[in-house]
Amino acid sequence: MIHETAPRYGGVAIVLHWLIALLIATNFILVWTAEDLPEAQQMQQIALHKSVGISVLILSVIRILWRLAHRPPPLQRSLQPWERVLARAVHTLFYVAMIGIPLAGWAMVSARGPVSVFGLFSMPALPVPTTKAAGDTFFGIHENLATLFLVLAGIHVLGALKHQFLDRDGTLGRMIPFLGRPRV
Repeated sequence: MIHETAPRYGGVAIVLHWLIALLIATNFILVWTAEDLPEAQQMQQIALHKSVGISVLILSVIRILWRLAHRPPPLQRSLQPWERVLARAVHTLFYVAMIGIPLAGWAMVSARGPVSVFGLFSMPALPVPTTKAAGDTFFGIHENLATLFLVLAGIHVLGALKHQFLDRDGTLGRMIPFLGRPRV
């Protein structure tokens, strides 16, 4: 296992973090704004939503593999025990959601065949039941995990802001290099 340069994440981890975050934010915007569009535009936007979702899935798998091979910098010693537990729980649930949301979405649409990814290639339909009940179940999982993701994102952002502006411990500098070196 390779260690990241303490006390901050390395360049690959930082790029994957922000790229995945940007794609996930884009996907929420795409699905929320699709509802108000005429049907033809709505279908185009949902197709883009699917492509971005598959991209999030692929990048999340890469991120997990990277993390398994490159240990993240240690949590700061100044963290309280409850903060350590919460940080680990939020990060673990983020990974579950980043894999589970696109997988559930992919399973949900698999009854209709392969999923085109930006018109460049297609992901085959998953071997899942194609009944309405199964589709409804996958839709429920997709939506519930998306809601969980929004809650986790709120906790994550609030925690980062707390550490940056109240604790002033430089934790945010672990993922945003221009903010300076975090304290260990």
